[in-house]
Amino acid sequence: MRQPRIDLLSFSGHKIGAPKGIGGLITRRRGYKRPPLTPLMYGGGQERGLRPGTLPVALIAGLGTASAIALKEAEAHTLAAAAIKEQLLKALEPLGAELNGDAGRTVASTLNVSIPGVDSEAAIVALKDIVALSNGSACTSQSYEPSHVLLAAGLPKERVEGALRLSWGPSTKEVPINAIAERLASLMRRCVPTSL
Repeated sequence: MRQPRIDLLSFSGHKIGAPKGIGGLITRRRGYKRPPLTPLMYGGGQERGLRPGTLPVALIAGLGTASAIALKEAEAHTLAAAAIKEQLLKALEPLGAELNGDAGRTVASTLNVSIPGVDSEAAIVALKDIVALSNGSACTSQSYEPSHVLLAAGLPKERVEGALRLSWGPSTKEVPINAIAERLASLMRRCVPTSL
């Protein structure tokens, strides 16, 4: 919220080690006005009329504890995540991997790349026994539509359709990087058309 242009900030607790089912929404007031929010459920007058029911105290306590730990360990986690990302990019570079995003502005624990000639669905199947990955955001993992974010960024449709999303968390100590690169390389060899 140090950025004055941000009016709303939401987060899921399980992304920082809190129990599933808890998160937060922070709203910025501009003068005495807050952003106009519509309740998802109606009932009692709790939370200024935005949600009814009793708050889950145990989940809130878990979120508070996880937040304190996450703040304390953030720098170490970021450095470890960045090292994994760097190793992955280096291993995928010989395959012609194209980073989808600005290298200086992407989060350390997520990588979105496209490898020319590799279909994302085929890559997911080829890698399913060594790593879990997706071809979209975690929020749309059941959808097989090309990423609307990458399309909005102006990337070519073929590149978007081949995009692979890998992510890892603080508990990730080792990623089978060589095995991932080898599988994708073998997939590329199978996809190369043979001359007649």
